[in-house]
Amino acid sequence: MTFSHPDAFRPIGQILATEVLPALYRAQKLPLRISCIGIASYGGSDKAGSFDRTIPLEQSPSPDEAMRFAALRLSRGDIGTDPDEVLHFRPRIMLIQDREHGLVLAGEIRAGIIFWQQPVASDAEARQIVTEASRLRGIAFRTSDPAEARNLRYRAATLEARLVDPLWREIAADLLSLPRAA
Repeated sequence: MTFSHPDAFRPIGQILATEVLPALYRAQKLPLRISCIGIASYGGSDKAGSFDRTIPLEQSPSPDEAMRFAALRLSRGDIGTDPDEVLHFRPRIMLIQDREHGLVLAGEIRAGIIFWQQPVASDAEARQIVTEASRLRGIAFRTSDPAEARNLRYRAATLEARLVDPLWREIAADLLSLPRAA
């Protein structure tokens, strides 16, 4: 007599390997760090005297809380504000990284909204993105127009926002598939 396992039961080793151990490993990489990449300038102009800047914002215990916090800070408009209002900051990309700087989630900022990027589904897709981002950065390096070079670098960074660390890909994809309140 042969006994077959019903689909509802899985071996304990499989549960440990696919659910418990990855969750424990992710827990070691907490807290998550939220930061914003943008253009800082004196006098509010993107042309003369502007430069790229990364501003650390906060730490968070989970990816969904990090997403909420990032959206809240962006909606309040208090990212990179200078008390003297001499230095102006225009946010372009929001990042959520783990303790070891592995990318958990990233999004492009347009019109005061974070457009979180869907993580890559495979290593082959990641290689395609790296190739295209490298091509854009090469063009940016060769151009003589600083504004065009900056835009090319941000296009490359927006592509790279999909390069979520393999450990976080499934969680990021799940978070982005959930409906969000407006």
